[in-house]
Amino acid sequence: MTELPATGLPLSLSHLSALDMAPPDLVSIAGEAGYQAVGLRLNPAAPGAISYPLDRGTAALRETLRRMKDTGVAVYDVEFIPLTPDVDVARCEPLFETAADLGAQRVNVSGDDPDFARLTDRFAEMCQLAGRFGLAVDLEFMRWRQVGSLTQAVEIVRRAGSPNGAVLLDALHLFRSGGSAEDVAVLDPGLIRSVQLCDAPAEAPPTDRIIDEARNHRLAPGDGGLPIAELVAGLPKTVAFAVEVPMPPGTGTSPLAHLRRLREAAQTLLAARHAGTPTAQSR
Repeated sequence: MTELPATGLPLSLSHLSALDMAPPDLVSIAGEAGYQAVGLRLNPAAPGAISYPLDRGTAALRETLRRMKDTGVAVYDVEFIPLTPDVDVARCEPLFETAADLGAQRVNVSGDDPDFARLTDRFAEMCQLAGRFGLAVDLEFMRWRQVGSLTQAVEIVRRAGSPNGAVLLDALHLFRSGGSAEDVAVLDPGLIRSVQLCDAPAEAPPTDRIIDEARNHRLAPGDGGLPIAELVAGLPKTVAFAVEVPMPPGTGTSPLAHLRRLREAAQTLLAARHAGTPTAQSR
């Protein structure tokens, strides 16, 4: 049975934390591990990458909906749409239809166009189309993509001026791109709606290993050296949190144990924030 964290806000499980699981199984194990919601990778983050399309009328979508009903686990967001120079916004409509069928609230996109004026226009178009299905759009920045910093992502969202557009804040990407908790705390509250929690050593790996760290070597919140507690403390109370920590290869830990550990670590962090008390990491 799922349980709310001490903040009372739902805690979601990002699909990257168990990307080898198809949506129905992810929903089931998330419920068993104590999450209230999941994010689903319905579109590949890069050509040929893992994804699980759930087209209307398919058995996979029906089974996912059945598991959601059985477990009480909701779908918070769906991912992932790279906003490349040749992205066709209209072709995303079937994905938005599925997202709406699943009851999702948001869609995650990345900025992969060096022409930021064109990228801003495409982001605004994406927001407009998503809005027809009751969806919001979060722009995620990553150091190795064209939109690689908080500053860049905020500028695009602000210029687009879409009421359902925001920045998706991944803790690892924030700190590895040179951002800080203070940079986040001074932003307008509406700019960030969703945050993905994880941790890592304080010292960044060499540049050629940044992607590998993000995909394979994250740590549970509070287990590393990043100022995660300070970041969380400065966020608006309305922000939704998810945990995004893939299981490290060769650990021998079961997927269920891994996901439970992540949930417990996140809840400890959020409970300390809610109570206004420091965690062991921030003392």
